[in-house]
Amino acid sequence: MSLLDGFASPVAQAQQTFRLILKALSEPGVTVRLTGGPQWPPLNAAATAVLLTLADGETPLLIEPALNSEQVLTNLRFHTGAPQASSAAQAAFAVYDPRLQAADLHALPHGDELAPEQGATLIVQLDDLENGAPLRLRGPGIAHSRTIAPTLPEALRRYLLARPQPFPLGLDVILTCGDALLAIPRTTHLEEC
Repeated sequence: MSLLDGFASPVAQAQQTFRLILKALSEPGVTVRLTGGPQWPPLNAAATAVLLTLADGETPLLIEPALNSEQVLTNLRFHTGAPQASSAAQAAFAVYDPRLQAADLHALPHGDELAPEQGATLIVQLDDLENGAPLRLRGPGIAHSRTIAPTLPEALRRYLLARPQPFPLGLDVILTCGDALLAIPRTTHLEEC
């Protein structure tokens, strides 16, 4: 098992990536590019950069089996110290691909009234962020509305349109494709166009 390269300049790149992730979360639906970082297949470059930046020894990770490899787990442990979650209910971060199912979404922690921040951050690797069915976003960080059109798994699309947990509970969602990402925090309301 070989170690893969992390950020070439760990502090500077983690700070730059953090600022871009923060921009995406504070301006839902805005696409940002996380360039210059590593890619650890089967994770794409954006998912790799997000985990290198946000994961640490106190953030259990759940990586779905199709994206999970011993090499990725070893490198995440080495570069971030993040442990593997023992179950979906324990995950702080969860990484999925388009095969994401409704049962996967419901198994993740959504926080509770006393600790809504305990909801997981869901990272979904997609094939495309621009050519799916359009969705209109409203809420904090959006002046009036913003339209996005990622090719979402049907289960995630239904979850985002219905938001089964009352605010402030729920999942923060980061959609990635290649080195690009956009975010849909739990504060964002979605509707079909």
